[in-house]
Amino acid sequence: MTSSPPPRQLFSCSLVSLVALVLLAALVALVFWRLETWPMRTARQGSEELERLAGKVRDAFADIANLQPRVTINDRVFLEETKAVAELALVSRRVEVDHEFLHTWAGSTKRVKLHGTFSVKAGFDLQDSLTVNVRDTEIVVELPRAEILSVEQEQVEVLEFQNGYWNKISASDLQKELAALPTLAREKAEQAALPAEAETSLREQLQQRIGTARPVELLFKPNTTPKQ
Repeated sequence: MTSSPPPRQLFSCSLVSLVALVLLAALVALVFWRLETWPMRTARQGSEELERLAGKVRDAFADIANLQPRVTINDRVFLEETKAVAELALVSRRVEVDHEFLHTWAGSTKRVKLHGTFSVKAGFDLQDSLTVNVRDTEIVVELPRAEILSVEQEQVEVLEFQNGYWNKISASDLQKELAALPTLAREKAEQAALPAEAETSLREQLQQRIGTARPVELLFKPNTTPKQ
């Protein structure tokens, strides 16, 4: 005759089964909750990451230009704009130019030959608005195209100064030819792609400070500030 298991053993088996069922139910509930809240948690983590990048953008512009641009996150305003400078010069180059004036009248020739050395700076006119939009896939910086910001004279040499017998060099002649030198220096700097170099420099400096989590894209808009 087979004997029945003692009541204590039956109680222990039932308790183990109950605990196992409770644990299984808790596990299923946890998995369900994780699946249910995954979009919300992912969105919150993504938002925190974008805000962190926006802060790095702010710090990068503070380091480079001592300013804070208007920063948006997916077109939502995160930081308002505060400016401390009107221009951001990123590239400086010494430019040398030669200019010759030759004029003949009634067989008499006057001649002036000049050599000028100028310091030319290229960068961005920040009187026009500067905005940054931190997006899920990239960081878009919207600003005017780089341009020649200043042409400063360092030295001018008169290589030749030759009067004709009755065709003399006047003060207005010399003043006019001297005034042509900065224009020539500006044109030479533009032909050497100095503004494009400034744009590349800004992109590289921002990328270096922000990191490679998002590529930095420069979006150029027309410059609305009247130039001299």
